[in-house]
Amino acid sequence: MLKLGLPSKGRLQEQAVETLAAVGVTVGLAGREYAATAAGIEGVEPVLIAAGEAPRALAEGDVHLAVTGEDLILERVADPRRVRVLKRLGFGHADLVVAVPAAWVDVETLHDLDEAAAAFRLRHGRPMRVATKYHRLARRFFAEAGVADYRLVDSQGATEAGPKNLTAELIVDITSSGETLRANHLKPLADGLILASEAVLAVSRAAEWSSVARLALNDLGARMGFNAADAGL
Repeated sequence: MLKLGLPSKGRLQEQAVETLAAVGVTVGLAGREYAATAAGIEGVEPVLIAAGEAPRALAEGDVHLAVTGEDLILERVADPRRVRVLKRLGFGHADLVVAVPAAWVDVETLHDLDEAAAAFRLRHGRPMRVATKYHRLARRFFAEAGVADYRLVDSQGATEAGPKNLTAELIVDITSSGETLRANHLKPLADGLILASEAVLAVSRAAEWSSVARLALNDLGARMGFNAADAGL
């Protein structure tokens, strides 16, 4: 069977189920049992999995396909050869941004931030702290932008509260509407967009692909408008 990882709860799950229903694949959910069934397509076994766990499940071959955020794939899959995005799904939009306190009136761009970081070190004798869950993407972005004097602080809670709680000076985080940033007196930098993310259907190249699973992938591709050959299996 082709194991298809679907979000275990929330609006992302609803939109994934709606997207499949639109191509004739009906997913039945069993509530708190975290079990699901699929009708209308042969050889597909839905697996409910937290969106944040989907990248690991794909990279380790626990599922063949999964619906998750593009940001999570890029952040959590260390070897991009093991997981490939087949289709962007058009929902779950969110931007990964660099955001600083709104009170920093002279910091609007990455160049401003670089200058502020140098001044901060002179004043405090240490680098500015950046609270984030996205270490890989943040490091790559700052390196490309020439921002070097900072220290990443791991955030597993409310990242946007870091500056207010004095555990970080700025953040790198996901935002959809910007309301949470504004509520915490933060602003994104004008050129601080790291990634415009959305939900994607990704394929595992580490999973064991039986003939049944391959046929199901071809069928699903024909229905959803992606080329199954792009999986590179």
